[in-house]
Amino acid sequence: MRFVDSFLNRITMYRLVLYYLATLLGVAALFGFFHILPYRPADLAFSALVILAVGWVVNAAFAKVFGAAPNSESVYITGLILALIISPVAPTDYAGIGFLVFASAWAMASKFIFALGKKHLFNPAAFGVALGALVLGQGATWWVGGNLPLLPLVFLGGLLIVRKIHRFDLVIAFGVAASLSILATTVSISFFAPLTQTILHSTIFFLAFVMLTEPLTMPPTRGLRIAYGALVGVLFAPNVHLGSFYFTPELALLAGNSFVYAVSPKGRRILTLREKKRLAHDTYEFAFASDRPLAFKAGQYLEWTLGHRSADNRGNRRYFTIASSPTEDALRLGVKFYRPASSFKRALAAMRAGDTLSVSHVAGDFVLPRDPKKKLAFIAGGIGITPFRSMVQYLVDTKDSRPVVLLYSNRTAAEIAYKETFDVAERAIGMKTVYALTAEPSPVPGTIAGKIDAALIAREIPDYAERTFYISGPPSMVKAFRGILTGMGIPRLRIKTDYFPGFA
Repeated sequence: MRFVDSFLNRITMYRLVLYYLATLLGVAALFGFFHILPYRPADLAFSALVILAVGWVVNAAFAKVFGAAPNSESVYITGLILALIISPVAPTDYAGIGFLVFASAWAMASKFIFALGKKHLFNPAAFGVALGALVLGQGATWWVGGNLPLLPLVFLGGLLIVRKIHRFDLVIAFGVAASLSILATTVSISFFAPLTQTILHSTIFFLAFVMLTEPLTMPPTRGLRIAYGALVGVLFAPNVHLGSFYFTPELALLAGNSFVYAVSPKGRRILTLREKKRLAHDTYEFAFASDRPLAFKAGQYLEWTLGHRSADNRGNRRYFTIASSPTEDALRLGVKFYRPASSFKRALAAMRAGDTLSVSHVAGDFVLPRDPKKKLAFIAGGIGITPFRSMVQYLVDTKDSRPVVLLYSNRTAAEIAYKETFDVAERAIGMKTVYALTAEPSPVPGTIAGKIDAALIAREIPDYAERTFYISGPPSMVKAFRGILTGMGIPRLRIKTDYFPGFA
């Protein structure tokens, strides 16, 4: 399990999905070679190449027309999904090739044509095959989910994706709703036969793990994610219909996408760099101006896209918490630069005033409680301080004197970031901050030597049993502190953790 977590921490969600899809296609070709699956490897390769080639050309053309940076990683992911849900065709099957070309072209085009505020509305692959079914009378077979030999790989690889992005709530809501809907709409002698058939011979897992969890078409908060998953799950059942109109998996997903658009922040913003400054050792803050106002809550995060050449296996998209408060005019990003730095961070470090990048998908439940009387305790490790900087600045700006204690851990004093913000908060709203240094060779005034542990928490926060704890930092740190707090008798419902796709 530790090896799995280490692997997941080193790779972005998008690159993980790309490798997963490529592996599925490769294994399917291998199974086809040994006649375990009824598909010729040559047909699988030909279909995938047609889809990817058409998708790449259409995406590049539309990106040029719309003045957007083409995203090759997105093209490959959408193309591989299409190759796994549309039955492979032979080079002599002209009707089949026509459907591949049509579905792939419209999947890519939909990201630009059906985009509001530079953010696509529908899952591209689902849109492409749904439109193909409507116009050409052909549809997706979702063969990747209908073949039992691939089920273990589909399931285990899908679990890695969901574990990476911490979206079990969404997948479970979908699974429960789909199961209940299938049982309620199917007449069978055996009560569980329809459900068993669906699990073993349908696309339920592939849809849930790969397409339902696409970040840009996912709601921003946990409650809305559960509603989204439940809606798609209900419509996923094969016998759900409106009159003579029956839902397919892709139509169920598109209906869910429409719901997400209705309840989510709209569009993609273009940010222009105003200034860059050093916060601490290897830590810098980037202040951006947005082309349009961006509504968010203190503590939420964004998906940041920075196109650059020779992207490494972490790609050109990352999730970072917004370091600024909603009360500030600049959108701030605090970043820790490790060595060796990823290609994304090298490109970020090379930005100059006037350079641009894009952001979208405001999301996250790691926000201040509505009740201002709740006692709070913040625990941060390293650059995990950014959501707390956002929250604390918001409290200062709104003169909200909540009972807050911040415990902030770093290796050395040189790594402490945003200290001036917390010093102001101490004077303005009475917030207490404790700086713990784990590797400082000699005592540093105003800090505590050593790790934050149960004894330190009890000493610095005597009323800890009455507080709600917020933890932000590397996944291993978050997991460790959650264990410490539960061991101290803090209920899990009063422990909030800052997990989001692709901690960076």
